[in-house]
Amino acid sequence: MSQPDTKFGEYGGQYVPEALMPAIEELTEAYRRYVLNNEDGFMDEFYERIRDFGGRPTPLQYAEQLSARYGVDVYLKREDLLHGGAHKLNNALGQVLLAKYMGKERIIAETGAGQHGTATAMAAAHLDMPCEIYMGRRDINRQRPNVFRMRINGAEVTPVDVGRGTLKEAISETMRDWARTVETTHYVIGSIVGPAPFPAMVRDFHAIISEEIREQSREKLGGLPGAVVACAGGGSNTMGAFADFLEDDDVRLYAAEAGGSSLTVDEEAGVAPHSASLSTGEEGVLHGARTKLLQDGHGQIMESHSVSSGLDYSGVGPQLSHLVDEGRVTPVAVDDELALEAFHRLSQAEGIIPALETAHAFGFLESVAGPDGDGAVDLPETVVVNVSGRGDKDLEAAIEETEKRTLENAPTMEVFEG
Repeated sequence: MSQPDTKFGEYGGQYVPEALMPAIEELTEAYRRYVLNNEDGFMDEFYERIRDFGGRPTPLQYAEQLSARYGVDVYLKREDLLHGGAHKLNNALGQVLLAKYMGKERIIAETGAGQHGTATAMAAAHLDMPCEIYMGRRDINRQRPNVFRMRINGAEVTPVDVGRGTLKEAISETMRDWARTVETTHYVIGSIVGPAPFPAMVRDFHAIISEEIREQSREKLGGLPGAVVACAGGGSNTMGAFADFLEDDDVRLYAAEAGGSSLTVDEEAGVAPHSASLSTGEEGVLHGARTKLLQDGHGQIMESHSVSSGLDYSGVGPQLSHLVDEGRVTPVAVDDELALEAFHRLSQAEGIIPALETAHAFGFLESVAGPDGDGAVDLPETVVVNVSGRGDKDLEAAIEETEKRTLENAPTMEVFEG
């Protein structure tokens, strides 16, 4: 009988207040019974609902223009076509369904870019569960369309005003709610972070991405891809795209992080102008798990930065931290400007407007194989990029950030003047 993963090397664990341990133990047992061992046909129902409600499988599309530009065959795993516009529905639907099997009466969640909040609100509406979403005030202002979508689906959206008003603060506030209401409430964590069993459980719901990539690659390529690339904030789409390839050493795995404006740290201001925890982080504990974190010299958690709110987080999932230490996953930092250029490039070259998070993965391809690339990575013949989400939610932010810069491939903004 399958048992839950609670540690990944030195990372993971359950660093939570005593008041939360009963809920953690209850969830761990439910995860073991229903997800890992399919008790009462839980996973059968999940696969049926993610197919009929979510629209799986998502396509694996050949990108003609990008392939010509980079001299390798580039394929796009179109998670942006999943219901709601991002990979987030896989985990949200799975956890809300699990909450119903557990007899819970209420759903709470945190969100940064708003895609997880949107997916959770949709899943809760689909399964007739009341839902409250915590979201940092700064992210609410950056992601108004997604906030409105959550409200349309009947969810209550609660602003978090402490700190910088981003994902880290939203997670902290949601955990406080959960500690007060554990008997009736399930907390749908949106990434592979938090105390066990969340990192493993979220990975398992998202593993359907890599399961499909494997099957589709064999059909289209006659074998497995040479590399899989995914953007990495907390790491849910990353582990979803990597999970089924961890034992395939011939498949390289690249995690594209938010390099922001610089990989330096401003200790006096308490801010890291990036979110590259895998590349620059140090071991510590955040939100119930030991993992790689952005910290100052005294071990205090640094505020992070990214042009994309979904990557704006001071830590990363413990399994990804372990896989980087083991050399199985290679982290690559992509700065704001490269990500914005990639946002416009994919839109113009392939007719796909990506989420700003996703754009970091394409910024990595440009940085190593584009006309001005540094050639630091010799890409294999076939590369699959996980298009984790669509860019509708980011249009206001993209306009604002583009206006601040001179980007050769961006549309001009004079149409907005006057």
